[in-house]
Amino acid sequence: MNLNIILFTNKGGQVLSFEFNPLRTGLLVSMGMTLLCVLGLYGGLRLGQDGMAQWQDMVHAQQMQIDAARESARTHLDALTLRIGRMQAQMLRLNALGKQLVARASLDKDEFDFSSLPAVGGPQDAAGLQPIELPDFLTMLDELNAEMQDREQKFSVLETLLMDKSLHDRVMPSGSPVENGWVSSEYGKRTDPFTGKKEFHKGVDFAGKEGSKVLSVGDGIVSWVGERTGYGNLVEITHGNGYVTRYGHNKRLLVAVGDTVKKGQQIALLGSTGRSTGPHVHFEVVHNDQQVNPSKYITD
Repeated sequence: MNLNIILFTNKGGQVLSFEFNPLRTGLLVSMGMTLLCVLGLYGGLRLGQDGMAQWQDMVHAQQMQIDAARESARTHLDALTLRIGRMQAQMLRLNALGKQLVARASLDKDEFDFSSLPAVGGPQDAAGLQPIELPDFLTMLDELNAEMQDREQKFSVLETLLMDKSLHDRVMPSGSPVENGWVSSEYGKRTDPFTGKKEFHKGVDFAGKEGSKVLSVGDGIVSWVGERTGYGNLVEITHGNGYVTRYGHNKRLLVAVGDTVKKGQQIALLGSTGRSTGPHVHFEVVHNDQQVNPSKYITD
């Protein structure tokens, strides 16, 4: 059913007529409102999607930052682990070197124990305690590493010096050429027992029991073995640094030319061969081809 609406105007007596269908109008209004709702929902959905996308972008950016921080921390941790591992290996070398130095220098092992921490202590200043930041920690590691390298170098130099000293002590003639015996003739001028005339005795004679041990007074290489005029059965040992020692009148020789001998090693049996009045060993020290007084090299 249609409704006619007639409007009268004041001007010119015009009459306006509208035909109105309530059902159609209601349908149009309903459709318009539905369209507005749909548009509103669409707009809200778009706004929600845009907001969600922005939120997702923010979450993704934060996740990337977290991943980067984790990777950076892992990298720093790996680097620190590597540096600490190297320092631990260096510390093991220093401990081993320290033990060698203690042994070579004959120090007290209990006093210089490289397997335990040094004794330190003191009251704690709680007010002065401060947390250590990563840059400070890395600086401390660098300083500690440099200090350990310096100590290792100095320890190596000290070890070399001790080894040289130990080698020097072993090759330098010192000690006694016999285990048991007594000095029967000193170095220097004396009356010759065969002629009764004054002569210069170039060695020191040690009298003892025939067949007793004759010992090397230092490390060296045997450079002569055999009979020599006046000396009888002779052993000559070259020690290096210009030193040579001679052991004469032996009953029996126990080494050969070219043998390496150690300090205190038996090299012969005491005898009375050659120009001799009884069992003894004639001991000489030669330095740079010059006979020297053996007395200053003889120790108990």
